[in-house]
Amino acid sequence: MAVTVLFHHVLGLTPGVIAFADTLRGGGHTVHTPDLFEGRTFGTIEEGLGHVREVGFGEVIGRGVRSVEEMPADLVYIGYSMGVLPAQKLAQTRPGARGALLLESCVPVSEFGPAWPQDVPVQVHGMDADPSFVGEGDIEAARALVAEAKDGELFLYPGDGHLFADSSLSSYEREPASLLTHRVLDFLDYVDAR
Repeated sequence: MAVTVLFHHVLGLTPGVIAFADTLRGGGHTVHTPDLFEGRTFGTIEEGLGHVREVGFGEVIGRGVRSVEEMPADLVYIGYSMGVLPAQKLAQTRPGARGALLLESCVPVSEFGPAWPQDVPVQVHGMDADPSFVGEGDIEAARALVAEAKDGELFLYPGDGHLFADSSLSSYEREPASLLTHRVLDFLDYVDAR
């Protein structure tokens, strides 16, 4: 059983994020879901980004970091879009990380340190024509990360949607979301067996 922390996307801790966490729990894993927005959810990405800008990206990352202070070190960090920021930071900087799953976002490794820790396996998932993932440079950061990591994989799904794996949103796409979930569960089983 892997112990994971799942950081939500810019719309907040939506029913779809909670359902995804429950699916991972159904696979035998422990999943913590910190609420970085203190109970708030948003109807559009623009509204959510407005809130993040108001609070500050640094504060949102800091909330993620503080949410694991009392947890054991051997965690798998999962970030969903905006949630990749605290997940990637923790995977890179908090000793003991077991793995990282970066969903629909990735930032350059240099954002949080000089190198990706070679003992931390990582997967990055995104759509191959998503304007956020492809158009904003995340795909290049993801390719560089998996090339640098000793144990890294990039999975691209056909389509241009963002937040496609959140079953509570109109952007949800069942087939790629199902494949992503299957790969995430396989990754958690792999990490647990290491």
